[in-house]
Amino acid sequence: VHLFFLWETQILLLRRFNTGYQDGKDSVGAGHVDAGETVMQAAMREAKEEAGVSLKSEDLEVVHVMNRKSEDERVDFFVVVKRWTGSICNCEPEKCDQLTWCPLDELPENMIPYVRNGIEEYQKGIYYSEFGW
Repeated sequence: VHLFFLWETQILLLRRFNTGYQDGKDSVGAGHVDAGETVMQAAMREAKEEAGVSLKSEDLEVVHVMNRKSEDERVDFFVVVKRWTGSICNCEPEKCDQLTWCPLDELPENMIPYVRNGIEEYQKGIYYSEFGW
């Protein structure tokens, strides 16, 4: 699950650090759906773990689904966060060395490619895509 925290015309990006996957590249808050939890429950958990904010399921909307092939095959859910409670902060400095509000129409070149694609597809109103096949 990937979190699109939106504020006006900006999206919250984080720079990966010390994770062993795409370190040094920009992404959005994200994480795996654990066994026994729904996509929305995973989104709420990840928001708390990574950004320190609380979400309610009614504040979330799935806006894009991506069937992706990389080292393995995945299904990614991209979720817009409409509202949150608390102040966004970097709660995992050992995995993220920077949080940035970035204009949606000026995404940095240094983004994880499939995440950039997910944001761009969302902006076009496309709800499903395939990537890396």
